[in-house]
Amino acid sequence: MKGVVFTEFLEMVEDRFSAEMVDNIIQASNLPSGGAYTAVGTYPHDEMVTMVAALSARSGLAVQDLLLAFGEHLFGRFAHGYPSFFVEQTNAFDFLAGIERVIHAEVHKLYPDAQLPRFTVEEHTHQRLVLLYDSERHFEDLAEGLMRGCMLYFGEHAVIERSVVQDNGVQRERFLLTRVN
Repeated sequence: MKGVVFTEFLEMVEDRFSAEMVDNIIQASNLPSGGAYTAVGTYPHDEMVTMVAALSARSGLAVQDLLLAFGEHLFGRFAHGYPSFFVEQTNAFDFLAGIERVIHAEVHKLYPDAQLPRFTVEEHTHQRLVLLYDSERHFEDLAEGLMRGCMLYFGEHAVIERSVVQDNGVQRERFLLTRVN
């Protein structure tokens, strides 16, 4: 997992909780990296899982809620840090439908070793967007948070429903986004 995700997570923890909380979760997590991340580095995703669990234990907030909040935060940081990704984008559904073709293609140019989740568009209309999320890391809550952040960025509203899809023993998550006018 790219270091930028780790650095942004720790920044969010510091902003929403405290620098002391950052230190506490790093110490409690006993991380192979020691909690020292660079934006361009690559780190085991297990370290993120461990830190989120430590934050949950110390804050009393559910892991799911923390990942949703982090996804929203992360989308805002991506929008700020990579404005070129948003230049020709006019709405959230088109942006999300183009994740693989536009965003992930650009991310691979910047970080050729990035291991990104895959999003398959199953339906894309003005009112509905259905995405199939496929990742060995199973950060579905983070993905939903990113989608929520995208909706906020574009000033739009949608109901997001999720369901688990089993396909030849592989678990995927289906996201159904329905635009609310």
